[in-house]
Amino acid sequence: MENQLTIDSQLDEARGICSIKLTGPLLLSNLFDFQNLLREQKSHGVVIDLSEVPYIDSAGIGVLVNGMVSCKNNGRTLVLTGVAERVMSVLKITRVDQLFHFANSKADAAALAAHV
Repeated sequence: MENQLTIDSQLDEARGICSIKLTGPLLLSNLFDFQNLLREQKSHGVVIDLSEVPYIDSAGIGVLVNGMVSCKNNGRTLVLTGVAERVMSVLKITRVDQLFHFANSKADAAALAAHV
């Protein structure tokens, strides 16, 4: 299925960081498992790797924004890494790019999630 979203989640308990790697487009039709995973997060830092996400729709943006707001309200940090140009342009067009922390690498993202 071309619209399938694969979610790979790993918890680094020592650093209190949950890393989530998404593979596939983030769309209304496939985002519910990811949304639930974000809602259940209790880690101090959440790193979302979007390097394998070719595109995102408005519902996908909504899930990312809700995850960011939830993290912020609970004193946690959410960092996006590996954001493709097409996804970044959608975030900029919708003006939500200003809400997020971005990192160029997974290591930078983990460091940012641990210290912000």
